[in-house]
Amino acid sequence: MSAQAGVTRNRELALLILALLIGAGAMCLVAVARSTKQVSIAAPFIIAVAVAYVIAHIIERRFASRSDPLILPLAAFLNFLGLAVIYRLSPHHFGRSQVTWTIVGIALFIATIVLVKDYKVLARYKYLFGFAGVGLLLLPLTPLGEQVNGARLWVRFPVFFQPGEAAKICLVLFFAGYLAERKELLAIASRRFLGFHIPDLKHFGPLLVMWGLSLAVMFYENDLGSSLLFFSIFIAMLFIATARVVYVAFGGLLFAIGAYIGYQAFGHVQERVTIWLHVFNPHLVNGNSYQLAQSLFAFATGGLFGTGLGQGRPDLIPAATTDFLFSGIGEELGLLGTVAVLLCFMLLVARGFRTAILCRDSFGQLLAAGLMTIFGIQTFVIVAGVTRLLPLTGVTLPFMSYGGSSLLANYVLIGLLVRISHQTAAEPLPAHTAEILIGGRR
Repeated sequence: MSAQAGVTRNRELALLILALLIGAGAMCLVAVARSTKQVSIAAPFIIAVAVAYVIAHIIERRFASRSDPLILPLAAFLNFLGLAVIYRLSPHHFGRSQVTWTIVGIALFIATIVLVKDYKVLARYKYLFGFAGVGLLLLPLTPLGEQVNGARLWVRFPVFFQPGEAAKICLVLFFAGYLAERKELLAIASRRFLGFHIPDLKHFGPLLVMWGLSLAVMFYENDLGSSLLFFSIFIAMLFIATARVVYVAFGGLLFAIGAYIGYQAFGHVQERVTIWLHVFNPHLVNGNSYQLAQSLFAFATGGLFGTGLGQGRPDLIPAATTDFLFSGIGEELGLLGTVAVLLCFMLLVARGFRTAILCRDSFGQLLAAGLMTIFGIQTFVIVAGVTRLLPLTGVTLPFMSYGGSSLLANYVLIGLLVRISHQTAAEPLPAHTAEILIGGRR
């Protein structure tokens, strides 16, 4: 092992230990808030999660020794803190189940690092990933699908899971491979329209297909959040690949048209907007807008420093373990706690985009950027929803909200990111770049 790899290993281990200590401390605090006997009950779960992370660190340093040392500790901090809040709300059901999903997710993280020895090979199977992604996205429309809380997102075969979470990874792999091959063609401005140079109209086909697919998700599955997320991912990756503002402008126009159609056609979209605009309306506050109102009350109760872990009443929010977990953090950890959590999310996104910038091949750049775009947009959408910055869309808070499907997908996501960062650091610089650097040192 090189000296640089050794320094990276030690840095990651120190940060991981700090993250585990904070997470274990949070678990102990919420357990003590219930009763001192709960500490002994929670101890095996704390130890199991901590051991799983240590094993993940050891294997990551073995198979990806040059990877970014901040990715795993940041994910561990967010996951462990979310686990503590979920355990505080439901120690016997959701808490234990989330511990199980966490360990399975860490196992998937390890499997991704070990099995994907060269991320560039994935580009060969881009169309397979594309078909798989669309199939998973539309799977809830089959007889296997089930409707929960008005949205048809779930499938029971043989377990209850949300295929859209896996579809995100597959579609980003497809977009990265497709755009890496065609970014030059998509970037060429061969026509002029209203004084602007635009690419050939035939290249807008994929954009229209994604627009139609996102509308289909919103129409048939009643899922505004996933529809917004998938379309935003494609627009962002298209802009990253081509640097053509015209795609963003055209995509924004399509989004506005789709949003208008969705608002006019679907009652649940109108209801979400009405709740957003009139959350404290006396006719709504004890009914449809109750959850969002309680979320805002929770943030107000938390103040600057919070009520303390285990001392608040986030259980008054019906969906506190899923959509509104960030509200529980706001109540019990206050403004300082929520800012700390958001900074961790922002730092993880920044490290992901740093990996994309340093990567020297188009597929790796687009894949890393696409994965972080998913992560960043999803985090922004749910945080904006529970704070009433945007209408609530119902997506999960990555690594923190209860749910196995989301947790497993996010561990695969950071596994791919770790593999890209390791290969980028391990590969030798191009000859001309190395000559420049050597000449500079001289």
